This record gives sequence, structure tokens and C-alpha cells, in this order.
Amino acid sequence: MFGRITVRRTLAILRKELHHIFRNLINLFLVAIAPAFLLLTLGYVFSLDVEHVDLAVLDYDRSELSRAYINRIAAGETFSVVATPADYDALDALLVAGKVDAGLVIPPDFGEKLAAWQPVAVQAMVDSVNAWSGWSILGKIQSASAAVVPKLVGAPGGSLPFEVRGRAWYNVNLESQVSVIPGLLAIVLTMPALALSLSLAREKELRTLEGLVATPMHGGEYLLGKMGAYMLVGIAGVLLSWAVAVWWFHVPFNGSLGVLLALTIVYYFAAMGFSLLTATWLKSQQTALFTIMMVFFVPSFFLTGLIFPVDYSKPGAVLLATLLPATHYIIIARGIFLKGVGVDVLRQPVTILLVGGGLSLLVGVVAFKKRV
Repeated sequence: MFGRITVRRTLAILRKELHHIFRNLINLFLVAIAPAFLLLTLGYVFSLDVEHVDLAVLDYDRSELSRAYINRIAAGETFSVVATPADYDALDALLVAGKVDAGLVIPPDFGEKLAAWQPVAVQAMVDSVNAWSGWSILGKIQSASAAVVPKLVGAPGGSLPFEVRGRAWYNVNLESQVSVIPGLLAIVLTMPALALSLSLAREKELRTLEGLVATPMHGGEYLLGKMGAYMLVGIAGVLLSWAVAVWWFHVPFNGSLGVLLALTIVYYFAAMGFSLLTATWLKSQQTALFTIMMVFFVPSFFLTGLIFPVDYSKPGAVLLATLLPATHYIIIARGIFLKGVGVDVLRQPVTILLVGGGLSLLVGVVAFKKRV
């Protein structure tokens, strides 16, 4: 058997396969680019620590010791003081808007008690819509304070009666399900987009699109019609998912169901726009399923802030997170469920979804016209 194998025929098969791979961009992507893409994606998965914390400091003391305490806390790479609110209401507004990760409240008698070696406590308030990051941030504030405060008054490590009293906002008990379930809506609600992609790929496989070529129907009309149908059916999925979250998992819902439905439609627009753009270039349901799962579904678990916050110190992580619609819907869902906020606070993620969906749909329509 082996004696019949010739170098000539082997090289002929090799050239044929290389030609097939390079001629088909999907095959080229799956063979050459997909492994690196998955490695890049999974490389961020195991960067689980909260590397940086944006801090708001409410200093009621305004003494030399309180300023020294703040400066030393912010001297490292972990904390950045990005705001100095005047009162609790201003601090609350920063936490609601997601502009800071935590707030540090220094009492009026901080410097006096610290200088007299009397018991003193500062309050750390954490945005705990993400329970894991909430625990991590509280721990970092406590560790940094324990290292800094004794040095301010020349006390031996650990001998000063100082305490950081933590308070978790929007998820008082730091329950993981309260944090995760609203975020998981962004993952499970990708199913209508996946179904839309498979539908378009199936029609290509069955050649039913050929009959549409002879009609005066525009490609944009065809794609928008399909998208509208899946959006309408997807509303039922939103309502069922909301019921499971609220009634089965007992996740508190502090916002408006109407706002949630409206902004989920915006999310569908972005997700389905991307799905249609992807499916336009795919010829089989199997390839469509694998591509959507790999590029759209799986990374949404790890790069979007679902489990751990996006690491804004790494440009690659920020870029990938921004490109994924789930990143922005997680902010929307958690904001509506746990904070009870409205469109005014969620303007940024909504705008990103609208722009991303519009661009994806536009490119998809142009590509669809050319290929059909």
C-alpha cells in the first residue's frame, strides 16, 4: 500500500487543499486565525483580579492626616481618585451612573482621633452589582488602609485601632446570583440572533434564495423583514427570562419593565445586525453555528464584565469588550434590575448598541446584495 504513494500525487493533493483553504475565507479563518483568536480570548479569562479601582472620596474631615491618607492610598497603581463629591447624594449619583467603582467616606473626626490613637473608622461603599468585584475591591481597600494608616502616625503595624467598614450597594449581601442573573440575560438573549443566522444559512443551503432574485424585492427589505420577525418573537423570550429571574431566582427588580423591553429591542438590533452580517458570508448552518458561537457567544461569558469587570488598563481587553454587544447590555440589565435607572443614565451603552447595529446592518445589506 505504501509503495503506491508517490510524492507527485501527494503534492497534488497538498496543492489542491491549500487552494481550497485560501479560496474560502471562512476555512482560512477557521484553520489559521481561529486558534489565535481563541487563545487571545481565553488569555483574558484567567486575568481574574480587579487590577484598578476608580475611587470617589468624600472627605468630611479635610485635615492634614485625611489628605495624607488619601494621597497614600492613591499613590500606587491600584486606586485612582477620580471624584471628590460634596455629599452622600453626589456620591450616590456617581455609583448609580457607574462612574466610580467605590466610594470612601472619611468621618469629620478622622485626623483628631488618629492623632490621639483613638478608634477610628472610614466607610467604603462598593458598587456591588458585580458581587465578585465587590468583594475584591473591599479587600483591596482594607489591605491598602491597613498598610498606610499606621505609617501616618508612626505606629507599629497592626497596633492602631483603625477599621474600614464596608457597605455593598445594590446587592447588600453580595449574593452572586443577584449579580450574575441580570448579566446572563445578555448571553441567553443571543439565541434569537443565532436562530436568525441559522435561518439565513439554511435558506442558502436549500437554495430558496434563488427564487427571490427574480423578484423586485430589495436585499435590505428581505433582511429587515427577517430581523423584525425574530425581534417580535424574541420579546416573548425577554418576558419569560424576566419572570425566571424575578420569580424563580428572586432577583430584585427595581426598574421599569417597559424600559427593559425597549432597550432589549435595541440589543436585539445590535446582535441581529452582527448576526446578519456574519451569516451573509456563510454558506452552511454548521459553519454559521460554529462562527456565531466562537465569535459572539463564548467570548460574551468572559470579556464583557459578566463575571469580572473589564480591565481598562489593557487596550486589547477594552477593544474586544467594546465590540461585543453583550458588554453594553450587561450594563443595561444590571442597571435596570439592581439600580432602577432609566434611559438617561444608560445613554452611553444604548448609543453604542444603536451605532454598532446600524453599521452591521448597513454592511450586511451591501454584502447581501452583491452575493445574492
